[in-house]
Amino acid sequence: MIVARRYTLRTALLSAPAAAIGFLGSILQANAAGETPNGDAPAIAGQEITTGLQGHDLSPMGMFMAADYVVKTVMIGLVAACVVTLIIFVAKSMQLAAARSVANRTLREVVAAESLGAVASLVSDRRGTGVLLVRAAAEEMTLSRDLVGRVDPGGIKERVASRLNRIEVAAGRRISKSLGVLASVGSVGPFVGLFGTVWGIMNAFVGIAESQTTNLAVVAPGIAEALLATACGLVAAIPAVVIYNAFARSVTGYRQLLADVSAGIERLVSRDLDRMTVSSGQAAPKLAAE
Repeated sequence: MIVARRYTLRTALLSAPAAAIGFLGSILQANAAGETPNGDAPAIAGQEITTGLQGHDLSPMGMFMAADYVVKTVMIGLVAACVVTLIIFVAKSMQLAAARSVANRTLREVVAAESLGAVASLVSDRRGTGVLLVRAAAEEMTLSRDLVGRVDPGGIKERVASRLNRIEVAAGRRISKSLGVLASVGSVGPFVGLFGTVWGIMNAFVGIAESQTTNLAVVAPGIAEALLATACGLVAAIPAVVIYNAFARSVTGYRQLLADVSAGIERLVSRDLDRMTVSSGQAAPKLAAE
């Protein structure tokens, strides 16, 4: 019995939107035929529809001003989301372009250098994530200099790789800020617009009930205002999704660029360690004196 009641309730809830749409369709069909749903044909039905529609401003601004306060709030929020998306697009584009430029320059210098010290001297007066990677490796090499020739150089390489990895992670997290806002706008925007549409159509049906008429002029403005909310939701969501996908690819490319810089630095560290080991002749006192 409980299952039967649940099935009946679920069937009623699922059939309610279809019934409402069917009722609205019968109204529009009756108005198009010049009749009411009861079969009564008004003598001046077309004239009433034309006169009623002329009393409404069906421009986007006019529909916004005539909309319910809830629908207005929804549309204002969606327009604000569009503005935020545009701001993030401009700011993040400039940030990514600058970061990629610095990383590319550092990568070229790392690849062309013969030692880590040479690269560190070149980037000593610059800023950027690539510069931080070089400085971190140089600092670790300075701290571990007295261990070269005494212990396995693999430990020094691991410490350098660890510091470089943490810098890469922090840079990726920093460059990815604000992308979550784009993802939220892209995923939630259509549903917020749909909420405004549902509310507007509900008000349209309330207007039909209060006016006790099926005239198209009573129904059309409310439906137009409701559909405007859906349009605002799509206008906010579509650019946000496109921009988010573009930035996601750009951030991935930037992280790979930093990984290339780190790999180049690790090669320089390994080369320097081998040279220091050979020059020291495995003699710790001589290494300490150097």
